[in-house]
Amino acid sequence: MQDWDGAKVVFGRVGRSLPRLARVWADAGYKALVGWVTQCCRWFLDIVLKQAGQTTFVVQPWRWIVERTFGWFGRYRRLSKDYEHSPKSSEAWIYITPCAGFSGGSRCSFV
Repeated sequence: MQDWDGAKVVFGRVGRSLPRLARVWADAGYKALVGWVTQCCRWFLDIVLKQAGQTTFVVQPWRWIVERTFGWFGRYRRLSKDYEHSPKSSEAWIYITPCAGFSGGSRCSFV
């Protein structure tokens, strides 16, 4: 399954649970989905492209937020590798993991 095929499935699920969502940022690999997202989800899919002539590393607008979040998830043992047997279990750990930050602790003892 290609990333954009999976994105259609995810967008379909998210669209029902987040009716106020209006804008989604994506990298250049998702350019083919712009029309589909506009038509089916009624969102604005904003493609973040690198600057013309860019040859060195430059932090892309909005993308750093996603990269930082995945970096935080990677600090937790249960999310650093795919240990779970079911996608539901993996999804549950993604929701549980931020409890360390919200509770003021550096880590949850069970993560």
